[in-house]
Amino acid sequence: MGGQIMAVLGSGNAQKMRTQLVDGVAHYRLPLGEAEIALNERIGSFLKLTFEGEINCVHCDRKTRKSFNQGYCYPCFQRLAQCDSCIVSPEKCHYFEGTCREPQWGETHCMIDHIVYLSNTSKVKVGITRGSQVPTRWIDQGAVQALPIFRVSNRLQSGLVESIFKQHVADKTSWQAMLKNQPEPMDLHAERDRLSAECAPDIAHLRESFGEDAIEPLAAEDVHITFPVEQYPAKVKAFNLDKSPTAEGTLQGIKGQYLIFDTGVINIRKYGGYKLTVSDEG
Repeated sequence: MGGQIMAVLGSGNAQKMRTQLVDGVAHYRLPLGEAEIALNERIGSFLKLTFEGEINCVHCDRKTRKSFNQGYCYPCFQRLAQCDSCIVSPEKCHYFEGTCREPQWGETHCMIDHIVYLSNTSKVKVGITRGSQVPTRWIDQGAVQALPIFRVSNRLQSGLVESIFKQHVADKTSWQAMLKNQPEPMDLHAERDRLSAECAPDIAHLRESFGEDAIEPLAAEDVHITFPVEQYPAKVKAFNLDKSPTAEGTLQGIKGQYLIFDTGVINIRKYGGYKLTVSDEG
């Protein structure tokens, strides 16, 4: 910055950005320790993130040399239900087998209603989320549209429904494609109808196993999300704070959990528990 005096906006252990959908626009705040930095208003300004070389587990707060699963120390990564492989692959939920790492956590997070949805990130994909995470989950993955298609009774059932659908449609988001542009609007209702017809026999089989009320089709409207992006990058280059402790540049936008600078992008969620200092030109 050529000797420019920087003003510290906040410093502390980072958490994933908190989001809110206001009149269809995603609004972002970055938690650092006890403070939060409002980011939408800083788009177009120079911003600097500095990793101070300290990582604390997002669960137990102990110091750790390496972060696992976006912010956990190794003991917590091994012990906590929220770090188990079934969180990534919900069809592998083993709560009913009596082998859940934390049954009480499973009761409050997995044995509750989940939503199966279609979303438009760079293309149509199927996904699941807890009912309480709508629309947060869609904002976090950078979806410009989302349509709930089923309400199911628990995480296992949502994973089984998702597994049926992902035989016909993607279940992953390409983060590079998501960050490059604004995708064209898609008719998610038509996609829902097409996929529901293709998957009908398998869904009927699940209903026979779990009961008609366990998997409820939804007649919902799709949700449209506008992200605060002034300019998308022509080429997506990610900062790596483990290799170089500074990410800085003009903040051009925010999408998903990514800050988009004119110099590169950074996935804030990846650096959960990292002690960061955020500053601007003052």
